[in-house]
Amino acid sequence: MQRKSVLPVGVQHFPGHLKPGEQKKLLAEIRNAISIAPLFTPTMPRTGKPLSVRMSNCGELGWVCDKQGGYRYQKHHPDTGKPWPPMPQMLLDIWQEISNFPHPPQACLINFYNQAAKMGLHQDKDEQNFDAPVLSISLGDSCLFRVGATTRGGRTMSFKLHSGDVVILGGESRLAFHGVDRIYPGTSMLLKNGGRLNLTMRRVG
Repeated sequence: MQRKSVLPVGVQHFPGHLKPGEQKKLLAEIRNAISIAPLFTPTMPRTGKPLSVRMSNCGELGWVCDKQGGYRYQKHHPDTGKPWPPMPQMLLDIWQEISNFPHPPQACLINFYNQAAKMGLHQDKDEQNFDAPVLSISLGDSCLFRVGATTRGGRTMSFKLHSGDVVILGGESRLAFHGVDRIYPGTSMLLKNGGRLNLTMRRVG
């Protein structure tokens, strides 16, 4: 059952969009991308404090952040200096199927959450325009996802995301504050050692 009626305008939740076999296939594709562009630990621009998630990217551009350069997109891995691996066709197909946007994504941010990781409320606003939605896919352990208004301090609501779920932030909610309050360990057997992968596809320009 989709929960669009109770979510802010522009937020769409597609529970179980990817069936178990599709999740395994996509996971294999992401593992291959990570073998080319290993997970790294980003740091906050102002403080240099490490984030609790590890991340990588695939696609022509990748999102990174650190104390030296701030939040930005770039064409190469910050540690290896090599270009990001191509975005798997499976991701492009999902985007084409449900994004309702005519152009393909340019970046897919790969975030890995261990059982203690969180993501504070933030906006995805490092892109050059906000016409395209942000499309997010969950793999692995469930999480408590929080989404709010486009202004900090506005009302928020939370709901669980499970492996195979897809969320879209678009339209009036393209710049909605959102984050991950907690991970629920042991709620999925997809990742052998537990944890959650979040794949976030974006248009940059």
